[in-house]
Amino acid sequence: MSIIKGIFGHKETGSETGKTDLNIIFNEYYDRLVYFALQLIKDKEQAEDLVQEAFIKYWEQHKSISPHPLAIKNFLYSTVRNASLNVIRHNKVIESYIEFQGDAEPEEPPVIEAIITAEAVAEIHAALHCLPESHRIISIMGYFEGKKNQEIANELGMSVNTVKKQKQRALELMRVQLSPEVFALLVTAGLSFLKR
Repeated sequence: MSIIKGIFGHKETGSETGKTDLNIIFNEYYDRLVYFALQLIKDKEQAEDLVQEAFIKYWEQHKSISPHPLAIKNFLYSTVRNASLNVIRHNKVIESYIEFQGDAEPEEPPVIEAIITAEAVAEIHAALHCLPESHRIISIMGYFEGKKNQEIANELGMSVNTVKKQKQRALELMRVQLSPEVFALLVTAGLSFLKR
């Protein structure tokens, strides 16, 4: 990540606005792009490298890319997707799969699903960070760590009723923050999709 911050810290024009814009783009998309790449290639370090390379590529081509947020987002996701697919094609596991299957091409991973999941995760994390601290801690322990209400109450030194009320209030607050689709996913999947 330091390589990227070093690159983004220097804009050719020396403009503070350019520096800020690049930092905003980096801060907004880095984590979700790493999560996206990780779903495809299953190697965190390599996923981080691919995302850094995508930001470098963006930096090199930013003058030819529309400054519209959707264009930037599409460029970054496409770049990470293509790099991830290249890694998959050259991976030894895939090569042995091809040998086993003959000349059949390996199936492309579910890229659209990976993008949607990465965006949903980013939206949920943003909503979690808007919660009051006690609600956030209880939500993380209950939904992400899978702890029972009694375990949370014991660890935090509060009553089970307080834990239940704060979890309920956290869900109400997150409902306001999240899109209806992501909230439904959060409630029905119980955040298990985040642990893939």
